[in-house]
Amino acid sequence: MNVAVVDIGTNTVLLLVARILPTGEIYPIVYEQRVPRLGRGVDEKRRLDPDSISRVIGVLKEYQRLITPHAPDRIVVCGTSAVRDASNREEFAGLVTAATGFRLEILSGEDEAYWTYRGAISGIPAIKRATVIDIGGGSTEIITGDSLRIDERISLDIGSVRLTERIMRHDPPTTSELESAIELVEDALARTSGFRFSGSTLVGVAGTATALAALAQGLKTFDIASVSGYTLSRETLESLFRTLRALPSLEIRALSDVMEGRSDVITAGALIAREFMEHFKFHNMLVSERGVRYGIALREAERG
Repeated sequence: MNVAVVDIGTNTVLLLVARILPTGEIYPIVYEQRVPRLGRGVDEKRRLDPDSISRVIGVLKEYQRLITPHAPDRIVVCGTSAVRDASNREEFAGLVTAATGFRLEILSGEDEAYWTYRGAISGIPAIKRATVIDIGGGSTEIITGDSLRIDERISLDIGSVRLTERIMRHDPPTTSELESAIELVEDALARTSGFRFSGSTLVGVAGTATALAALAQGLKTFDIASVSGYTLSRETLESLFRTLRALPSLEIRALSDVMEGRSDVITAGALIAREFMEHFKFHNMLVSERGVRYGIALREAERG
């Protein structure tokens, strides 16, 4: 069956139209990304801003035009961290339906973690054990398991946009801001102390991981073939973080077109990835473009 999935995140709105085979294999037909930053200010105000809502609805209308020619059997539009944290999420859902006809599904943190894992391992053949990390704008999902089941999953309220807005107020961030950010991330990671990470392959999915992979390779534009399956070492990530922390966002934006809409938050995303790898002694992170969209596509195929 053909499935279309739109993932409305804190920073990005992502589209996947894919063909799902009875074996569970996923073949992408359309893959798009826009960066309207719906979650701007949500951490402080707990409300979605009208201008941010307008930008997202504009993206959804564009995606509607891209989806229609493929006549998918199912269309799912889901919201994650910023939407579930906002007090006006129901109002937002109503505006989305009125403007596009799409019904908005708001994923819980646990559901987001579960389907992120399912999507991530769908692109890794013969996986034995995996730890999947999805560093989003508003939250970070961490999931461990194997090819058949999930052992542990958690959604942490740390993300690149949330961390930047809450702590990293200067551009570039000050030393004291970075120290405070590290302390906050370490406190959040302590909640995973009972997870069994040993013997697993670390898989970084979605925007932060793919953006870091692009920067590590010096890519000027996004190339899915170059970032998907790229192995980002802890040493490379440390070097990249030290470069990013010293640069203002305008200079980060000049590094690559991949930094459009991310240049002011990628330092925070790199910090989260760095702290996780150091804290749990991962030497490498396998990067994948697959995440919650792919998992939701599998969910719909299984329901069908």
